[in-house]
Amino acid sequence: MTPPASLLLLIAAVSAVRLVELAVARRNARWASARGGTEYGRRHYAPMVVLHVCLLLGILAEAALADRAFTPPLGWPCLAVLALAQAGRAWCMRALGPQWNTRVLVVPTAPLVTTGPYRWMRHPNYLIVAVEGIALPLVHTAWITALLFTLANTVWLVIRIRTENRVLWPTPNGTVTAARL
Repeated sequence: MTPPASLLLLIAAVSAVRLVELAVARRNARWASARGGTEYGRRHYAPMVVLHVCLLLGILAEAALADRAFTPPLGWPCLAVLALAQAGRAWCMRALGPQWNTRVLVVPTAPLVTTGPYRWMRHPNYLIVAVEGIALPLVHTAWITALLFTLANTVWLVIRIRTENRVLWPTPNGTVTAARL
């Protein structure tokens, strides 16, 4: 059995957005490197990429193998949440500007961002990823994928947030300096 065309289109759209985000991240990495930026947590980056690819493939596999359907009372609200999550990520990217990245890159002279969603939370993008990891699979009732991704993503987020919290330290003048790992 094959996944429905609407789900294939949704996964293709999400994949296209992720590819654009990776291009932005590469551009921002060059910006950070030119300003003496240092990458931290390099070892956990590849597993994160694999996890996110598995999310997309898991949705397709579960929808096809378990004959998961679009159920309007669940699917439409999940699509709405997914759209809000995309808007939230765009807000995070805009607030961080060239400091936004899929990697943990610290530019010693860059100011600590405290605008946009960072006014209220230290890691809003990770909340968005968590919400997305539930909403996207549930569009087609792929609840097993939502559960497995959420469990694996929670482990990854703990590692990632600990890494960021160790290396990002605001100084009295508002710049960020890297702590030693």
